[in-house]
Amino acid sequence: MRGLLCWLVLLFLLQPWESQLQLAGPRCHTGPLDLVFVIDSSRSVRPFEFETMRQFLVGLLRGLNVGPNATRVGVIQYSSQVQSVFPLRAFSRREDMERAIRDLVPLAQGTMTGLAIQYAMNVAFSVAEGARPPEERVPRVAVIVTDGRPQDRVAEVAAQARARGIEIYAVGVQRADVGSLRAMASPPLDEHVFLVESFDLIQEFGLQFQSRLCAIDYCSFGNHSCQHECVSTSGGPRCHCREGHDLQPDGRSCQVRDLCNGVDHGCEFQCVSEGLSYRCLCPEGRQLQADGKSCDRCREGHVDLVLLVDGSKSVRPQNFELVKRFVNQIVDFLDVSPEGTRVGLVQFSSRVRTEFPLGRYGTAAEVKQAVLAVEYMERGTMTGLALRHMVEHSFSEAQGARPRALNVPRVGLVFTDGRSQDDISVWAARAKEEGIVMYAVGVGKAVEAELREIASEPAELHVSYAPDFGTMTPLLQNLRGSICPEEGISAGTELRSPCECESLVEFQGRTLGALESLTLNLAQLTARLEHLENQLANQK
Repeated sequence: MRGLLCWLVLLFLLQPWESQLQLAGPRCHTGPLDLVFVIDSSRSVRPFEFETMRQFLVGLLRGLNVGPNATRVGVIQYSSQVQSVFPLRAFSRREDMERAIRDLVPLAQGTMTGLAIQYAMNVAFSVAEGARPPEERVPRVAVIVTDGRPQDRVAEVAAQARARGIEIYAVGVQRADVGSLRAMASPPLDEHVFLVESFDLIQEFGLQFQSRLCAIDYCSFGNHSCQHECVSTSGGPRCHCREGHDLQPDGRSCQVRDLCNGVDHGCEFQCVSEGLSYRCLCPEGRQLQADGKSCDRCREGHVDLVLLVDGSKSVRPQNFELVKRFVNQIVDFLDVSPEGTRVGLVQFSSRVRTEFPLGRYGTAAEVKQAVLAVEYMERGTMTGLALRHMVEHSFSEAQGARPRALNVPRVGLVFTDGRSQDDISVWAARAKEEGIVMYAVGVGKAVEAELREIASEPAELHVSYAPDFGTMTPLLQNLRGSICPEEGISAGTELRSPCECESLVEFQGRTLGALESLTLNLAQLTARLEHLENQLANQK
């Protein structure tokens, strides 16, 4: 050992140590790392030999990327006892570390290497001393430099340290016991055990050690929790996702890439990502058109539509939000425009409030936004009062209804969840007398007799019912078929004045045809009855 150190001292005198030991090339910018040097300062190490080790340690420090969020460095020395030179939390600047190392005074006693490893495991790498918590998965590395055979057992305590996630490098100088070095070091041993016999090899160890830190596999330390793949980078472990997936804010989990947010999809209603592509969807009851983006609607419908929505306390706030969503789904299949379909909304409870009249909004987007802004009234259920308000005010030209001379159909849709607290018969009849086509949608405890009284004939086309607010969506298709002229019972008809000659002729033709069909059916029925009477007479 002394012969080797004499050679080292001679080399030290011939050339500047720090310039030799400061590693060539750019400094390695590693990710977070907790690094503790465990230095042998037993009596077998003479003062000038210890100085050699000191300068060697300073040279290694200058090749590290030191900082609170990068490499934290601690130094302990040992002989028959263990002394902390400075803990991991002490310094964040390399200059402060070098000053502490230069002030280091050797202990000059025995060689209790096992005791030093135990101290490093239990104290130096503790959170209290500055080590990052285990859940942060920051690698912990110990570099043990010794010049002789340990005077205590090292294999068991080194195994415990490795089991706790500490990676151990064992560096022996000339007469160090190779078996002890191998018992301390982490596998693979050819990368973690170094036996130094000359200055060149000390420098080589420094270069190899720096190279090892630059290529450290951060993914092998602890559970990285990456859902798909962990990649070790100079900045630490990074999670990567498979193609078509995006890394989530937690930095670990992956989600199928939402292409709808990254492209101009042009979908009229909804865009849905599907792996590496996307597709457009339409509301229930509407079909996607040939362009793959737009949805069909009541293209030929010229309607003035007033919606009467029940805002009584029995509806409850959360269900009222479902009602508004249902109303907007109706709006989705309408061609809303000043020349097409105009929409007005009235809410009723113990009183009646016009939320917006027929003439206020000219686009479906404006109507839907206004619907969402409606505030729940939460009182009684005065359906008769609401019908009166609709007849007297909602379909007036002052509120946006088109003049009767234009023959634009007037449609009223009443939505309610219970029995009315006032009489509905007078104003339900009056609405139909005024030529308003009435639809009634009931939910939950709505009374069927009231729904039928409100609705136009035939009731099968104008009355809809859902057991609860969560099952209203299937009603949309029925309403679409009824309200949209090109899909309902009025498909193909042209709106004309009933007083026009052509209309009268057409009406007479349809009426005569129906009477002829009825006469034929009666004749067949009479013949059938006569046949049955003859059979009965013969049996007697």
